[in-house]
Amino acid sequence: MRWRLLAALLACAIQPAVAQDPVDADILLTDGILHDGSGAAPRIGNVALLKGKIVAVGEFPVGKVGWKLDCKGLVIAPGFIDLHSHSDGQVIDSLLRSGTNYLMQGCTTQVTGNCGFGPVDVGDYYRTIDASGAGTNIAHLLPQGNLREKVVGNVDRKASEEEIQQMRDLAAKAMQDGAWGMTTGLIYVPSVYANTAEITEIAKVVAAAGGIYASHIRGEGKELLNSVDEALRIGETAGCPVHISHFKASGQENWGTLRLAAERIAQARKAGRAATADQYPYTASSTSLEATVVPTWARSGGSKALIARLDDPETGPKLRQEIQQDLERSRDGAAIFIARYTAKPEWIGLDVKQIAEKESRTPLEITEEICRNGGAAVVNFSMSEDDVRFAMQLPWVATASDGRNYLPGPDKPHPRSYGTFSRKIGRYAIADGVLPLEQAIRSCSGLPADILGFKDRGYLKADYAADVVVFDPQQFRDLATFAEPHQYSQGMRYVFVNGRPAVYAGQPTGALSGKPLKHPAPQP
Repeated sequence: MRWRLLAALLACAIQPAVAQDPVDADILLTDGILHDGSGAAPRIGNVALLKGKIVAVGEFPVGKVGWKLDCKGLVIAPGFIDLHSHSDGQVIDSLLRSGTNYLMQGCTTQVTGNCGFGPVDVGDYYRTIDASGAGTNIAHLLPQGNLREKVVGNVDRKASEEEIQQMRDLAAKAMQDGAWGMTTGLIYVPSVYANTAEITEIAKVVAAAGGIYASHIRGEGKELLNSVDEALRIGETAGCPVHISHFKASGQENWGTLRLAAERIAQARKAGRAATADQYPYTASSTSLEATVVPTWARSGGSKALIARLDDPETGPKLRQEIQQDLERSRDGAAIFIARYTAKPEWIGLDVKQIAEKESRTPLEITEEICRNGGAAVVNFSMSEDDVRFAMQLPWVATASDGRNYLPGPDKPHPRSYGTFSRKIGRYAIADGVLPLEQAIRSCSGLPADILGFKDRGYLKADYAADVVVFDPQQFRDLATFAEPHQYSQGMRYVFVNGRPAVYAGQPTGALSGKPLKHPAPQP
């Protein structure tokens, strides 16, 4: 019996290999270090692109080739997918739609609609992008905050049953038009005014259409664990995957609790539930000054209502006291830097405490002035480097910027818009060895594709879309800093979006080859 088995194995071993037809290619990338997006060990090989598709990967006979690019010593990987972008308005702006700051990091797809903000009419949004093109592909998530504002208004009250049904109907239309799920921003107005039950009812519609629930959770400081539990509960009840946006623990007094939050998510995953997260590799966050230090009850109704509360003899003192408490937790405003402020651009790049000292006033007075003058974008240094490094090693944490398309200007935005992906790969994986390179690349490609449910992107596979990046592992680094954020990443040699060169020889081409990516419509 053993001899017959051995003979059979030997016969198989000497059988001639089945001949493979030569592969034609518009573009042939040769002799590169292939990281396919799965997290598997790299290998040396070629990648053939034809008519906007990957047609072969690895070793294969080559037919007619239009353009051959030598990639020896360079990494070839799937185009990176930013799960958390705020480029909703920028991708339909003629000055910003190219997304050069993302292309230079290797990002070929951005996911919009995050934190509950963005277009509610998904079909119209996609048609607008289609009409003019974009530098990257766009996949949109239904923003619950703007959905609620459309139906209920920008007010702090419970939605009626009729209003919840209206939101469910709009959610069904959004999913039919190609949304990939729904997001919440539960520290922002008006998203914050929705209770768990209301969100769950809308999430059920999203789940029925095969979408995900992604959340900027209700608290990332002392309320972190309860907020993660709420997100997991919504997903379990509604029956949809849960994704935690920009996973972090804010405030020094809360550092370390991220590990407890990770345990909650790991337990849910062990129980068979789809639960994931993303992060940007920085210790500072960025949002509006109002969202940072003004309590949510005071933001109901918008800027005019906030000013009225400041002027009210009863609510004004209470509001100032709560703002003062938040400023004290931010080292009297020393941890809060002004990134953008139209009324006084000379304050950009300074922290609130510095401005107060310069003006011989208190941080509270500076904060109130900014709120009265339309608000400001800020950068808030509130996270632990240990937590950042811990989170990026988790196999279910993807990389995402929480940024947007930018052109260089006088403001000083968070550098994550220019350096998230190059920093994660170049600094943390290659230079510091915090995680293996193949895992870092997966966190930027295959993992976010799996989280969203993409079936044709995120991997180097035949018949997948030709979203491909080529970078020099010795040079791929972020250059953007908090002091000088408007600096493109270096070391990205080639970027192809749907088979067309968006970056060539390290320089952006200006091509607008991106397109809206539509979730398959649910069947009636």
